[in-house]
Amino acid sequence: MRRIFSISSLLNKGSIQRRVSNKCLINAIRPYSEDLSSPKSPGPLLQYRKLVEQGRLQHDPYQERVALALENLLGRLEQYEKEMEDYHIKLAEWEKNRETERRKLLMEEAELNQRGDLWTSVNKRKSELLERWSFRRKSEDIEPGVGKWVSYLNREKKLDSLVGRRPTAPPAPKGLYIYGNVGSGKTMLMDMFYSATEGIVRHRQRFHFHEAMLKINEAMHKLWKNQVEEKSIQSSISSWIMNLPFDMKAKEWLAAEERYKQEVQMKNILPAVADKFLVDRQAGERGASILCFDEIQAVDVFAIVALSGIVSRLLSTGTVLVSTSNRAPKDLNQDGMQREIFLKFVNKLEKHCEIILVGSEVDYRRQIAQRSVDKVHYFWPLDGTALKEFEKMWCQVINQAGGEVTSSTVPVMFGRTLEVPQSCNGVARFTFDYLCGRPVGAADYIAVAKSHHTVFISDIPVMSMRISDKARRFITLIDELYNHHCCLFCSAATSIDDLFQGTEEGTLFDLESFQFETETEGAKLRRDVLAEGSVSSGGAPAGITSMLSGQEEMFAFRRAVSRLIEMQTPLYLEGVRSLHPYFQRKHQSFKNCSYSASTVHHQVSH
Repeated sequence: MRRIFSISSLLNKGSIQRRVSNKCLINAIRPYSEDLSSPKSPGPLLQYRKLVEQGRLQHDPYQERVALALENLLGRLEQYEKEMEDYHIKLAEWEKNRETERRKLLMEEAELNQRGDLWTSVNKRKSELLERWSFRRKSEDIEPGVGKWVSYLNREKKLDSLVGRRPTAPPAPKGLYIYGNVGSGKTMLMDMFYSATEGIVRHRQRFHFHEAMLKINEAMHKLWKNQVEEKSIQSSISSWIMNLPFDMKAKEWLAAEERYKQEVQMKNILPAVADKFLVDRQAGERGASILCFDEIQAVDVFAIVALSGIVSRLLSTGTVLVSTSNRAPKDLNQDGMQREIFLKFVNKLEKHCEIILVGSEVDYRRQIAQRSVDKVHYFWPLDGTALKEFEKMWCQVINQAGGEVTSSTVPVMFGRTLEVPQSCNGVARFTFDYLCGRPVGAADYIAVAKSHHTVFISDIPVMSMRISDKARRFITLIDELYNHHCCLFCSAATSIDDLFQGTEEGTLFDLESFQFETETEGAKLRRDVLAEGSVSSGGAPAGITSMLSGQEEMFAFRRAVSRLIEMQTPLYLEGVRSLHPYFQRKHQSFKNCSYSASTVHHQVSH
């Protein structure tokens, strides 16, 4: 009978006291995070060496090389943060002066407009142009909006001479693009670096590929919707134009010029998404920006276009990128989709990042599987003994969590919600068919993972081509539970190694779940984006199906198996309390309460 592992220490103390055999050394597991209340985390090299000294990691020269590169980058960030603070002060002043001068120019033009001088001049010039062009082309062929475009450009040139060009950002230190085999420790090393940046860099974000693509899509939809409805445009116009001492005709002209300026800015939507979302920077905030991006992939046209536009924008504006992938940058797009855009993206990555290989062929998680039989969170097969242990563990965890088991609803991206059939204080339970047998996808799994630190999944079958859509969803589910550092309990029909049986029969790719994500609110669907850039004439884009039919699928299967193995190890479980968003939110609330209390005490004392 398999041993039942208590997680009372996980939920109550935040650590697990368990001896790890020296023969079961782990090199792909995310590190135990230091106490969140500590003012500054140690650097990635120190974290790595400490875990090696403790016997919790086996020394690997490839991993140490990456840790050293990350340590060197961390050392450059403190000075870069100060330089970027100074830069943003200059930038804010420049933007303020430029806006002031731009409005002065507009008001001068509006005054001429009101007197009629401008319209006389424009109409005269228009007549001359029309007479000159009438011999060469029909009037209906003339590009609309040329007048506004010319006046906009002329105004921008005048502003450059009055205020000067935009301040230049200080040169950013090179980021890192870390790639290598499944289980080689890429995510572990990146997370060591990310934890060490707390207190050094103010603006920092960490995303997994699935979550980033969904958030990009959601942000694009919101910007596109605002542009169509013109809500933001109208509000910004009325705030300063309506009270000016001009007649309505002049005000309408001013409003049209303002609207045109914002339309020009909105035409390139991906830089707007990058500026407003990915670096998490609010207006007026200063300092450097770091983006940690786990598992970069080029699975479809949308991913290639979005990554190219957004990452290029961030790198051009000084954001430091640290990313992981199974492939070198040039090998990401093996099907050649959107080749020109992709090559520009690769050139940008190579210019701004050091490309570094974690060259080990060893999957350290698999070493655990081979040397340890103590799989305490994964119960198989689906017989009486294993199911009894699974139910016993559920009761034990619920008793530790306290409270009543009820159904609940969690918000999902794109305005949707997902019902959780059984939930209790951050613990949730689902059947495999409920999570993977319906048309749900990464957005739903992200919502589950963020809301629950412990997840039980029952009745997991052997996966083959017969249920290929369910298999693909299950892989995505494991990715998100792992990415958010959830504690996972499973009851399954077979061992982890035998879970995926469909690769010899064919591919396991679920196009349906990719497209389901955005089918809401009449939005510009992701599948519309795909169709516009598709190389096929109808149905599923041929490039996507082809690309994910071979080695990409094998990566996905191997990654899921590797992560399922890691999620049962003591070192992974030790990090749940400090790394999961559920506990981070509680810690932040506690910090805020402590700050408020200390502020009140200070005010009362003085």
